[in-house]
Amino acid sequence: MDGKTIFNSLVCIFGISFLLAHVVYAGFKKAKRGDEKNLLVFAIFTIVLLILQLMFTILNIYYNNDALTMCFNTILFIMNNGELLLLFAYTVSYIPTKRKVFKTTIIINLTLFGIFVLLDIINIFNHMFFYSVNGNYTRTKVFFLSQGYQAVAFGIVLFLAISSHHLTKLEKLAFTSYCLIPLAAIILQDVFEGYAFGYLSIVFTAEIFFLFLDMRKSRMLSEEEKKNREAEIRIMMSQIQPHFIYNVLASISTLIKINPDKAQEGLDAFTEYLRANFACLTDTGLISFSDELRHIETYLELEKMRFDDRLSVIYDIKKKDFIVPPLSLQPIVENAVKHGILKKIEGGTVTIKVYDSKDANIVEISDDGVGFDSNNIGPTNHYGINNVKYRISSMCKGEMKIESEKDKGTKVTVLFYK
Repeated sequence: MDGKTIFNSLVCIFGISFLLAHVVYAGFKKAKRGDEKNLLVFAIFTIVLLILQLMFTILNIYYNNDALTMCFNTILFIMNNGELLLLFAYTVSYIPTKRKVFKTTIIINLTLFGIFVLLDIINIFNHMFFYSVNGNYTRTKVFFLSQGYQAVAFGIVLFLAISSHHLTKLEKLAFTSYCLIPLAAIILQDVFEGYAFGYLSIVFTAEIFFLFLDMRKSRMLSEEEKKNREAEIRIMMSQIQPHFIYNVLASISTLIKINPDKAQEGLDAFTEYLRANFACLTDTGLISFSDELRHIETYLELEKMRFDDRLSVIYDIKKKDFIVPPLSLQPIVENAVKHGILKKIEGGTVTIKVYDSKDANIVEISDDGVGFDSNNIGPTNHYGINNVKYRISSMCKGEMKIESEKDKGTKVTVLFYK
């Protein structure tokens, strides 16, 4: 086994191992972006190409004739062009491209790919690019013409990358390297004929795509999703807070007519509450359960001023030292009062029970009100509850369960996992 055979075999084994690791890693990801799927196809195709090259390299040691050489090299030439076509598919899925440019470059790529596949097949009969003598691969003087599609494909990718306003300088550098490094490899192959520098360059630049472009884009999208989630939470909080304040003020307004002294007490309590807890009301981060409990107690005290004996409250608090999203439990209590207890003429009782288990801190908010069909909680008829459920899940990986039965009451269980 000569030096060329050893070098080419090691290049193939090296490339197959590294790309296979990326394919396995990417294959386990549940959700894949469009460009990520195209990169995965590109990697799998490259692995097949390298396996064929390795097979030919080994077979050539023991079985060397013209038919084998022509057959394998023709297949490899066609697959090299196919790989460039897949590179183009990955590029246009990664780089936002104008529709007209997109359609034009697709037509150019597909047309040239078809032409050069046909020329590679014709070469078997007329030997215009390469031929074989006693099993030895030999290039003709016009061999460089066989690289025509590759030159155009690299040129299109380079144009799309450099002219794009959506890519960073580092992303442009990554795409440029994929286009220029193979050119250096072609020069090396002309100097050191028979050594697979071209395949080594493919493996090297594919690593750039996986380790830099793909992972970097995944990280950027993850950060963008986080920002979008925080923006959604801020919007939801802005919807909940005015709703809470409005209902408290409505309760005080009603008390003014019924019992002015109690209304004054309620107004003073609410003013002090806002002064002490304003920062908490405007906070989109997590707060202590003790702070959230104060929101609940203030709300219930004001509602009791308004409805007197129609509303009873039972507290069974065995745990306080954990964190929750702000104003996440208070809307549940408000629902229990407004839509459960107060829809009964005689009123009822709201029970707030807090305890912990091995895996979670648990808050149970139950009422003996009118109840409802718990299988019918849609996004429109119970927007507030779905809002709260989303924030509990997204902000602290919590879970909310609702049990209700008509004319018997409702129990909402919130689990804040440790």
